[in-house]
Amino acid sequence: MNSIQMTPVQTPSGGVNEIVAVLLPSLKDRYRQRAARLRQLADGHAMGDYLGFCAGIAEAQQQLLETLPLPEALASGLAARLANGRAPLASREYPRDAYWQQLLSALIDALYSDANPTVRGTLERLRGYSAAQLEDLASALLAGDYDQVDSGQALFLWSALSLYFTQLANALPASAKASLGEQRQHCPVCASAPVASVIMTGAQAGLRYLHCSLCESRWHMVRVKCSNCEATGALDYWSLERQDAPIKAESCNDCHSYLKVLYPEKDRDQEVLADDLASLALDAEVEREGYGRSGVSPFLFPG
Repeated sequence: MNSIQMTPVQTPSGGVNEIVAVLLPSLKDRYRQRAARLRQLADGHAMGDYLGFCAGIAEAQQQLLETLPLPEALASGLAARLANGRAPLASREYPRDAYWQQLLSALIDALYSDANPTVRGTLERLRGYSAAQLEDLASALLAGDYDQVDSGQALFLWSALSLYFTQLANALPASAKASLGEQRQHCPVCASAPVASVIMTGAQAGLRYLHCSLCESRWHMVRVKCSNCEATGALDYWSLERQDAPIKAESCNDCHSYLKVLYPEKDRDQEVLADDLASLALDAEVEREGYGRSGVSPFLFPG
């Protein structure tokens, strides 16, 4: 069991060295900032067209957040899910409301008119699925059964699901309790894999937090420990630039996995999902060395 557990909101003890175990996602301008960063990174980038396309998805997510927000009724029952010590929004078992399909339908509508013929075909196929078929695809995607979901469709399914779960995580009336132990590979809020880790600035300066690929919560994990198998002493750090690069890949010689580490103090404009996507050249180099990515890239699914 994850050594970080979500609990009903508690008053912080106020200890000087107290580390906040989980940072629930803020919704304020989340997708607007992501879109702006994607467009900034697209300028002159080899993947510029795709980065711009993903910026359009983020802009549509921001629009839906403002025009089709999470119904209050879906937030009202969340407190009851904090009683069993498990991830309250565990994505493989959480009883999804039809609201997430409303988000998907609205996302398709928002993107369709500006899409190229290939993307339009993908959106039309998604639009033609029954509610039950969409639930089956969502379940396979959240379970990591990527061979069961077309990679092009997965991008839009995940975008709707992430908007759904991020709003749920934001609405959780919860704090987190960290106990001795490990098992921190997955998000304590929704049990999903991270997209990357971040060496924080501000109130958590210098601490490492993993950033959830689905609900966008962040949870603490000590540095110099593999984020996948939690081994120490067998880690290497890779970059395509200088030694103090703002993005590196942390690889483990025990489990042969890797996950990127972002250093926002070295690039104040960083945005986790945007910078992860724009640094795929680093993934390619590390994978050529024989390491497999342990996390999920929400903008690029296998297939």
